[in-house]
Parts: sequence; C-alpha cells; structure tokens
Amino acid sequence: MYARLSSIMFPIVTILFIGAIVWGYQEHQEKNSVLIKAENQYQRAFHDLSHHMGRLHDELGQTLAVSSASQGMQRKGLVNVWRLTSQAQNEINQLPLAMLPFNKAEQFLSRISSFAYRTSVRDLTKKPLTPEELKTMKSLYKTATSVNQELGKVQDKVIANHLRWMDVEVAIASENGPNDNSIIDGFKTVDKQMGAYPENEWGPSAMSTDRKLSSAQLTGKDVTADEVKKKAMDFLGHHVNATDVKVSEAGAKTDLPAYAVSLKASNGVNIQMDYTRKGGYLLWFMNPRDVKSRKLNFDTARNKASEFLVRHDYKDMSPITYDEYDHVAVFTFAHTIDNVRIYPDKVTVRVALDNGEIVGLQAKDHVFAMKLLAPGKPKLSKAQAQTGLNPEFRVEDYSLAVIENDMRQPVLCHEFIGKINDHRYRIFMSAETGEEESIEEIPDSAKPIYK
Repeated sequence: MYARLSSIMFPIVTILFIGAIVWGYQEHQEKNSVLIKAENQYQRAFHDLSHHMGRLHDELGQTLAVSSASQGMQRKGLVNVWRLTSQAQNEINQLPLAMLPFNKAEQFLSRISSFAYRTSVRDLTKKPLTPEELKTMKSLYKTATSVNQELGKVQDKVIANHLRWMDVEVAIASENGPNDNSIIDGFKTVDKQMGAYPENEWGPSAMSTDRKLSSAQLTGKDVTADEVKKKAMDFLGHHVNATDVKVSEAGAKTDLPAYAVSLKASNGVNIQMDYTRKGGYLLWFMNPRDVKSRKLNFDTARNKASEFLVRHDYKDMSPITYDEYDHVAVFTFAHTIDNVRIYPDKVTVRVALDNGEIVGLQAKDHVFAMKLLAPGKPKLSKAQAQTGLNPEFRVEDYSLAVIENDMRQPVLCHEFIGKINDHRYRIFMSAETGEEESIEEIPDSAKPIYK
C-alpha cells in the first residue's frame, strides 16, 4: 500500500518541487530585471549630470570670453546656461539622493538658473551686464570649475570600480553608522563646495528673484507675545478667553521671526494664526472646520468677504477671482488705487458657505508688497494697447493694473481678460511700450470677477 501511495505521491511532489524552482527562478529573474533597469536609469542620469555640468562650465567661460559689446553672444550664452542648469536640476532629481543632504547644491543651481534667466530676458543693448553681474559670473565659473573636478573624480571611481547606484540607495537608507560609499562621499564634497559660494556674490538680478522674506522689509517695532495674544483675541472676537490662546515663538533664528498662535474653538477645531514679530502683522489665519452644506450664493459670500476686510482695516481691496470647493468660497482681492489693480498687493479670503463665517485669510503678499502711493499714468491708451492683441482674442473685461516684471519691478499695464482657443487668459500689455508684459492662463476653477 505504501509502495503504491509513494508511486503516486512521488511524481506529484517532484512536479511541485520543480515548479517551485522554476517559479523562484522566474521571480529572481524579474527582480534582477527591475534592479538592472533602475541601475541603468541611475547611471544614465549621473553621466548626463556630469556632461551637463561640464557644458555649463564651458558656457560660462565662453560667455565671459566674448567682448562686452557682443550682447547677442552674451544673451545666447546666458540662455544656454539657464537651459543646462534646468537639465542638471532634473537629473539630480532622478538620482537616489532624497536622504542625502544636497540642498546647498540644489539651491546653488536654482540661483544660477534665476540669474541666467533674468539677465537673458532683458534687452542687453539697453541694459548691459553690470560690473557686479560680470563679477558674479566669474565667481560662478570658478565654482563650476571645482565642482566639475569633483564630479569627474566621482565619475572615474564609478567607471573604474564598477560602482552601483543601488548600493548608494542601500547605504543612504542604512542606519548603521556613517556611510563610506565613494559616491556618497563625492556628492557630499560637491554639496559643500556649492554651499561655500558667498551670499554677497550674487548680482542684483538674481537676488531680486529669490524674494527672501525678511523683517527688514517691515516697519514698526518688535511686539511681545502678550501683544500678539491681544491682537489675536481682537481679530477672533471678544468672546475668546485669554486662557485658551497659546502663543509660541517661531523662526527665532531666521530672517523672519514670528509668533504662532493657536487655540481650540468650542467645536473642537484647532484655529491657527501667524504674526510677524516686527510690527505684529498677521500673515495668515486658518479655521479648518468642516463645512457640510452650501446655503449662500456668490453675491452674499463676496459681500461677507468684503465686509470682513473692511472690518479688519484691509482698505481699498477689490475682488479679482474666486474658487469654490467643499462648500467654501475662496476670494482673491487686490489692492486698488484710482481704479488700478495692484496685483502684487493681494489677500485671499475663505468664506464658509453654510453661514458666511470667514474661515481663512492669507495676507503674506499684502504684508510684504511694495506700497505704491500712486500707480502712475499710462503713456498709451486702451485702444492703442489693444491693437497688439491677437485678432482672435475675445475681450471680456478690461482694467488698468500694476504687475511685477521679470526684474520684480512694478509695471503699469492694460489688463485684458478674454478667451482664445476655448481657454481664458489675462493679457497684460505694457502701458508704456504696448508690448505683452505677461500672459496668464486662468484655470476653469479660478473664475475671474468682472467689473
């Protein structure tokens, strides 16, 4: 009987055993295939990064080598620097460096990109490169030289020692002490060299793009935590108990020290606010309660938002766009002077559509906006500016507006809102030259508010 049973079971077990081996082999092959594909992608991104950083170095050198009167070649070189920097940033994002401190290198590349873009888009025949900008480019070229030398060492080690990027990923994720991987050590050196670039070497074009928010841009004296608590209570309403309001310092060692305010409302929702330490300006307020129904129409919600801004001393603000989701209306208001919209000076207000309560305010742009006393007078009329529009553009609304150009300078424009190719746009035509200063597509969700 046992002989008969074994004669039946043995072939079955043998088949199952062989099947398990085949399945395991296939799984192993598929896993290896995935690892090989990932490794190939990492290797390609790294070698492309090395190539583009080398090209970036060459373009900086060539741009510095041409005559200062060769603005065409300078502009071409700066455009190539901007393009190559963008490619290098993209390749860094493809490498397994998420857990490796590489923020200094990424910030350095971002600033090169901003510097190159801002200087290349302006008319260099009218505004040639300044001595400070040329000094900046020389410093960039010097830093790029040392960075490329270090990347070259890493690349040589990768090729000579057949190093794998998959090992880098494992080494970074490892919690067993310091990582001694050659690639990791090389990239740490690169990050250190890029981070050593002095802040004051950046020319005015690049510095204006970062728009680093700082207390130096604000007026007023430093306020105390108790003063902020009083401001928060006045903002929220006198029914708030002082014992419920908690104030803590935030960013004490940064350029923008602030106070974080929190309190738990009677419905259990945690309300949050941020105030600047200098001047005690409210940056934002959020009451993230659930809004479960929509009872108010657009006009009522807009009036609630406008009344709220007037009540809290945000004067001369006009609604320009609104959005709606989860039964909350979101209105953006721009400061208005003599019927001219000042777009850099704006606030966003969130209105609950169940009862009209204001459940959010974003005022950072308003706090840090350049305060214009007057928008100026247009050199060209609306009709003259409109001749520069595409004939197929159907104008739906018009206004004079102040926007910021690529150099972060205020520019008076004729603003035309309309549709072309089934999409809605804001087109800002310079009130001085009649040329397009900026074009902005308006998403379907962010509906414009017409005059």
